[in-house]
Amino acid sequence: MLFNSLHYIFFLPAVVILYYLLANRFRWILLFLASCLFYMVFKPEYILILFAIIVIDYFSGIYIEQAVGRKRKTLLVVSILSNVSLLAFFKYYNFANTLFGTLMWKLGGATPFPFMEIILPIGLSFHTFQSMSYTIEVYRGNQKAEKHLGYFSVYVLFFPQMVAGPIERFASLGRQLKEDHRLTYENIVNGLRLILYGFFVKMVIADNLAPIVNEVYENVATLSSKNILTGIFFFSIQIYADFYGYSLIAVGSARMLGIKLMDNFKTPYLAKNIGEFWQRWHISLSTWFRDYLYIPLGGNKVKAARWAINILLVFTISGLWHGANKTFIIWGFLHGLLYLIEYGTLRVFKLPSNKLLNGILIIKNFVLVSFIWVFFRSENIAKAKMVFKSLFQNFSMKDNLVIDVRIWYLLLLFMLSDFLFFNSRADEYMSKVKTPVRWAVYAILLFCVLALAGVEKQAFIYFQF
Repeated sequence: MLFNSLHYIFFLPAVVILYYLLANRFRWILLFLASCLFYMVFKPEYILILFAIIVIDYFSGIYIEQAVGRKRKTLLVVSILSNVSLLAFFKYYNFANTLFGTLMWKLGGATPFPFMEIILPIGLSFHTFQSMSYTIEVYRGNQKAEKHLGYFSVYVLFFPQMVAGPIERFASLGRQLKEDHRLTYENIVNGLRLILYGFFVKMVIADNLAPIVNEVYENVATLSSKNILTGIFFFSIQIYADFYGYSLIAVGSARMLGIKLMDNFKTPYLAKNIGEFWQRWHISLSTWFRDYLYIPLGGNKVKAARWAINILLVFTISGLWHGANKTFIIWGFLHGLLYLIEYGTLRVFKLPSNKLLNGILIIKNFVLVSFIWVFFRSENIAKAKMVFKSLFQNFSMKDNLVIDVRIWYLLLLFMLSDFLFFNSRADEYMSKVKTPVRWAVYAILLFCVLALAGVEKQAFIYFQF
């Protein structure tokens, strides 16, 4: 079920009303059924894969907590391998088979494994990572094993963040699912504020940019350098608005139930360097890799060369997490390489802090991140090379890209709001402004959603991950 669908407009209020009418001990049943229905709208049979993840990690948590010595670690490894194997089969089987087949062809042989028509279950990467974090925390002794299968199932399936995060830890979400939340004006209003702004960001900004970006990437050979550069920058804003909009709606929907999910974005394009960017972009994923990959590898408590390898490895794996394509691997690796370059530069040159320099650094970072996004957006490496080649060769071509002037006004409005929400959040900011101004903002956002939303409904980009 899409957030930006008529179904969800009726689904969410119905769940919220029933949630507060039920006694607390029965609410998990409602959330479990609602989450199953929400997911099964996409492809019903794939709910069985999520059930498998639930069963594996539910019993793994219990057995790990009871075990001692090497058996404890063995159980954790079995749990992680089970999760990773499911993810690897659906997401990476054909990709790995292609690489293996290429290698065998160069050696004069043929791959013995057939290619399969596999449809990736929506949000599988998010589910496996969220579930794995639970068993790892139980193994570390930071989390008690959950004995109630129902609550654990809801933790894995919770519909607001089911498909594209944020990736929550059981210590936070699991605890909140058991609490007796009361209907409060604050939760309902703040939730609606986030949802309204999320609709604006997704439907008005991301969905209006999508056709322009598609046109650019489909016609890079015939467009001017200026048009291609516009498309590159537009995709940076599109993917941010698309994923940010989803996260806002997710956090807002959960807030209406009294449950607080973590913020997944904090104005990332106002970051001055790549390290700060990843502290503000897809926060739940970057902190997951930090806690469960970077720190176990030694983090920054190792020699410089090993630390640099750790950084490159983590960023490269995070790129692979996004998809079974060499372009994602390059995208992640380039982020790691840029992080190391900037880190080393800042160690050598102590830059002063002033508004002018900060503005220059913000623009620099946006441009670099936008160019790296080309690999993320391109279907393959050849297409990415074509984008860059055309960008630096098509200076003499005529500008053929037609952009409605309203797009520029909407982008200006979005950029202004992003600046205002720096180190804040839409609901928090709006709660502090005067009532007439607040209602004027509501009216503007609602008008934009109803009158200026993208003509074609666009699926959320991160559903494919």
